[in-house]
Amino acid sequence: MNYLTITVTDQPPVRTITLNRLERRNAMTAGMQMELIGALEAAAQSDARVLVLTGAGDAFCSGLDLAELQGMENKTASEFRADAERLARLFLTLYELPLPTIAAVNGPAIAGGTGLATICDFTLATPEAKFGFTEVRIGFVPALVSAFLALQVGDKRSRDLLLTGRLFTVEEAFGLGLINDLIPKEELADRVAALARDLAANSPQSLAATKRLLAAQNRPWLDAAIVSAMEANVLARETPDFREGLAAFLQKRKPLWTK
Repeated sequence: MNYLTITVTDQPPVRTITLNRLERRNAMTAGMQMELIGALEAAAQSDARVLVLTGAGDAFCSGLDLAELQGMENKTASEFRADAERLARLFLTLYELPLPTIAAVNGPAIAGGTGLATICDFTLATPEAKFGFTEVRIGFVPALVSAFLALQVGDKRSRDLLLTGRLFTVEEAFGLGLINDLIPKEELADRVAALARDLAANSPQSLAATKRLLAAQNRPWLDAAIVSAMEANVLARETPDFREGLAAFLQKRKPLWTK
């Protein structure tokens, strides 16, 4: 399959998906999200034993693309719902993939990029990486990522990261348990390859069964959380703060919030 925003390469038994919008620091678009869903589903049906997710250049994923933000000004509620459903499908497909997944975080992973990086089974990051759920800074709600984050770090720490919208370092991400290891940039590829080899040496049926088990244990809660998150996402985008935050971001000024 030909992709416009990602590349897919095989070095058996490992398949690598690379976010490949170098000029936009691998910012996400609707098209990229659909390509990622398709590539993940194809990987699940392939002979690959491990999936690696990374970004081209010096960024992992800088969040939602500016052009996507500009297009939000005239969207309808049904279009916002479709956006939320697509992102939920992407996160769930990644979370439930039968293959072990490794995020090789080579630089900033912001907002939805933090979600992609940390939903993977293993997250290896370089010192140049940084993370943040920055949505509240511009009147958005970090809805879908919140469900997965709460599973990983608990309620209190989720509130800190989501309500402040602050950026945080790779060292803090490690302390929170959001990443598995901090690795010098020049060693990242080798460490990812070594982990992939270790995983590929295990029984693929056992790995898939273990991932199904872990997903099933969390799925009742996660299903309810995602339904609530999608509704919150749609409702938030109909508020004055959303419109003001979006306008302020596009105009590169501080937002003027109303109560």
